[in-house]
Amino acid sequence: MSDTTAEATSETLAEDAAVAGGRRDVRRRLSAAVHRHKAVSREGLTERLFTWLFTGLVYPQIWEDPDVDIAAMDLHADMSADTRIVTIASGGCNALSYMTAAPVRVTALDLNPTHVALVKLKLAGAAHLPSYEHFFRFFGRGDRRENIADYERFIRPQLDEKSRTYWDKRPAGFRRRISLFARGFFRHGLLGHFIGIAHIAARAYGVRLRGILEAPTMESQRRFFDEKLAPLFEKPTIAWLTGKPSTLYGLGIPPAQYEALSGGREMRLVLRERLERLACGFPLSENYFAWQAFARSYAPGEDAAVPPYLKRENFAALQARAKSMQVLNASFTDHLRECADASLDRFVLLDAQDWMTDAQLNDLWSQMTRTARPGARVIFRTAAEPTLLPGRVDDAILAQWDYRAEESLAFTARDRSSIYGGFHLYILKD
Repeated sequence: MSDTTAEATSETLAEDAAVAGGRRDVRRRLSAAVHRHKAVSREGLTERLFTWLFTGLVYPQIWEDPDVDIAAMDLHADMSADTRIVTIASGGCNALSYMTAAPVRVTALDLNPTHVALVKLKLAGAAHLPSYEHFFRFFGRGDRRENIADYERFIRPQLDEKSRTYWDKRPAGFRRRISLFARGFFRHGLLGHFIGIAHIAARAYGVRLRGILEAPTMESQRRFFDEKLAPLFEKPTIAWLTGKPSTLYGLGIPPAQYEALSGGREMRLVLRERLERLACGFPLSENYFAWQAFARSYAPGEDAAVPPYLKRENFAALQARAKSMQVLNASFTDHLRECADASLDRFVLLDAQDWMTDAQLNDLWSQMTRTARPGARVIFRTAAEPTLLPGRVDDAILAQWDYRAEESLAFTARDRSSIYGGFHLYILKD
């Protein structure tokens, strides 16, 4: 073996060891967040299966409506550039969108290193791709061979070593991970595969899901749902599959959240209601979540609905602010412990609290209360409709926050993703 080959092999082994160590670390952190039962129990086995699945790419696009987030956080162009937001990163769609609405300082955190690598890829693309057209082709379409050349020329040299290693990696010796952006990025990841399986299952019953996208009006959307989609939930096989928690792992729903989502009802009925709202609650021309569900892509055309960070009119602001975002592979609560008192303005928890124990919730809210500036806002979503905090978080902590019940209901109604039962807004009292 030549010295060059030996050196390359050594580097590869070192990278593999680093990746393996990173996966062990993320599994440890996820275990603390998800595991509630002993490994030898049935519940414990399902929790550990979810943890294993959740260490890779889960959300090629996240399913929380950023327009609702921006309104609830009262983000606007004239607000202070010192406004600080701490958010769970997930796929980065919302974190990047916040920066297009206001000159805010965003810290995006995630226990999943794959999501961290994805957000860093998007930020490097926003800052260094030569035009909006290049950026949208890469992250809005994600299915062109030209994207790989753009990655090599414009993005790869700007990535940190860990992120570059992730995207250059060839799992099991096959294509590099970055090739996903030439092969239909939104069709991959745990959620992308789940949606693909849903399409296959519907076709087995003679239903072509993307057919709803041909509906020209909301009335015709309703007819398609009533005639084509609703009957699927009466099929015994569909009822059996949706009754198993592991079936919904593709939606990023762990066992504990499955119970909250069902609320004691048959899961097929809950999912039917959520799909009904997705299919019928908003015009398809305005709802890119419906397009992702039914077409596995965004709609074609210059004026198609897309997340704010992918809109042409927001690209200049995104470019200017992309380098200011901090992205960390860390626990939300652990990060807050390192922050100064009264130093943060907005907290975005997505649906993470559905996973938490009472002790974890109290720890989180204690840290948010300590680090919150006057008037700080917390937003989150829940699988069930009501807020989950009363009776679980200490009354002395919750008493310092004002729950905006009516506004929360209004924001829930506006959320186009239609996945969650409730959106919730809390504001720190003066």
